[in-house]
Amino acid sequence: MKRDPHSWMWAEALRLLDRADGLHRQFFGLASPRGEVSWEPPVDVIEGPSELLVTVALPGIAGDRIELQLDDAGITVNAYRNPPLCARNVVVRRLEIPYGRFARHIRLPEGRFELLGHTLADGCLQLRLRRL
Repeated sequence: MKRDPHSWMWAEALRLLDRADGLHRQFFGLASPRGEVSWEPPVDVIEGPSELLVTVALPGIAGDRIELQLDDAGITVNAYRNPPLCARNVVVRRLEIPYGRFARHIRLPEGRFELLGHTLADGCLQLRLRRL
């Protein structure tokens, strides 16, 4: 059976639009009241017998701009990533790395935790938490 090239191209275009929409929803939320872009960084949570390791991808964010808040519901990470500086007369060909203010609340497993420490390396914030 011969495949209609137009049908295949249409299906591929729809697949790419669905993927772009999913990425947009993942990284960009509603604008904040001050007009800043909101976004949520991807997070890994790995649980050991007595500790949690939480890794938050924060490309281009300086450590002194990160705020952490631990409470009974989990841990919240707040920061701001500056938009890229562009010279006059440039054309942005692609802009996929999110920027602006974000606040990511990470639910933790049942129990109480203490933040043992955090490091920022290679664009990732790593949090070590101990179960109390």
